[in-house]
Amino acid sequence: MSRADTVRFRHNQAILVAAIVAFIGALPLASARWWLLWVLLVPLAVAVWAWRAGTDADARELRLRALVGQRRVPWDRIAELAGDARGRAVARLDDGEVVVLPAVRATDLPQLVAVTGQELSGTAGDQ
Repeated sequence: MSRADTVRFRHNQAILVAAIVAFIGALPLASARWWLLWVLLVPLAVAVWAWRAGTDADARELRLRALVGQRRVPWDRIAELAGDARGRAVARLDDGEVVVLPAVRATDLPQLVAVTGQELSGTAGDQ
């Protein structure tokens, strides 16, 4: 998957900044006792999640990335793309499974479909 033909959706980078501030704020507590060092893992995990989690799309597949691991979903397995009540984008697969697309909003669906080179068959306003 080349970066030129890939659309990347990520969470707001303010989350990463907040995690860094939380890490710095937790340093006095973690340095007070050796057994409190685990407190630093929480903002560190949030920072890694904010940097890594999201959805990558190209003409072949969707790649859903989480804190650890990823899931690849080929476009031919996706039966429907839609928005849910919370404004998130979801994909219904050919076996009926519904998958939430990380960091993709319902308003981003036209951009997501455009990377495939296909046209949208309907919009949320038509339903």
